Amino acid sequence: MVSSPQTPTDLAAVLSEPVDLTFQLPDPEDEEIPELDFQQQIDSAWQVCDRFDLQTEIWRGRILRAVRDREKKHGDARGSGFLDWLKIREISKSQAYAIIALANSADTLMAEGQLDPAAVRCFSKRAFMETAKADPEVQQLVTDAAKNGDRITRREVRQIADEWTAMTSDLVPDSVKEKVNDRTLPSRYLPPMVREIEKLPESHQTILRQEIALNPDVETVKQVTSEAKYLAKYLDAATSVQVFDGGAVDLEMALEEALRLGCINTAADLVNQASQLEQTIAKLYTTWKRIGSLSDRLYVDTGASTPNLRSLLTCLEQLTGEVMEIQLGENSDSASAHAGLRTIRLQIQETTTQS
Repeated sequence: MVSSPQTPTDLAAVLSEPVDLTFQLPDPEDEEIPELDFQQQIDSAWQVCDRFDLQTEIWRGRILRAVRDREKKHGDARGSGFLDWLKIREISKSQAYAIIALANSADTLMAEGQLDPAAVRCFSKRAFMETAKADPEVQQLVTDAAKNGDRITRREVRQIADEWTAMTSDLVPDSVKEKVNDRTLPSRYLPPMVREIEKLPESHQTILRQEIALNPDVETVKQVTSEAKYLAKYLDAATSVQVFDGGAVDLEMALEEALRLGCINTAADLVNQASQLEQTIAKLYTTWKRIGSLSDRLYVDTGASTPNLRSLLTCLEQLTGEVMEIQLGENSDSASAHAGLRTIRLQIQETTTQS
């Protein structure tokens, strides 16, 4: 962002005449334009809008900061003048301070020499705002990329932040970090692994960390990521399954056996499905009670003058009684389709347990 020699008054005079940011966009219905050319032209126009949007936002933040500081020095203690200024321009206080924070971040990065003013044009607006909120180390990595002329989007900022977090995490063994540093192991595989391992208790984190340390390669990292994912699913679901509450099974030992046999994904899915089945049974019971209550109410409100409503209630008796019945399969008159029908019957028995 290069400083302009014009004063704000001069620029305001120039902008008093209508000025449009105009692009010659490709015709989306023109089949003769190759898809690659179409996307390149659209992307170029988008980048220009992003650049102007970011530069405008930074300057808006500096303007807001100037108004706020002026009011602090010469206005009342409540800052009502600044709030009135915002109200006239339909800007909320939270929006104003967010824009001021963006301007502060831009000025700090430039003052500390991390970012050349000209490199700002490499950022999209969202990418710069994401960088402004990042840790100083991440800011340095992002600005270094911008100095090299790389196009910086929010995706790149988040990827850099994730990789930096992974490389500084205690969950990643030194042998793995060395592999990343010498570029024999792509860093992009580490953030997903760290995110999954972080969900686990420390005892399981230690086991997986040792496994990676012994084999610091891509396949092991992928395998550990998958194992950590299913471990978290197993541990989360196991705590909510009521049939395990009796203590008849040692869930930790069952988990270790599943890990030893390499079937943790199957065990995790099984426990997760059990949890979902229990929740479905509870929901089924609640719905069944509700249907019975509504049917009883409707029966009281109907009589001989409403034969169709009575027929509706008669049909629903298959779902409101103690034994519910439903057919699965194609309901057709053809013999072949009828042969494929299955009748499912469910019986609900209520018992009360004394506490």
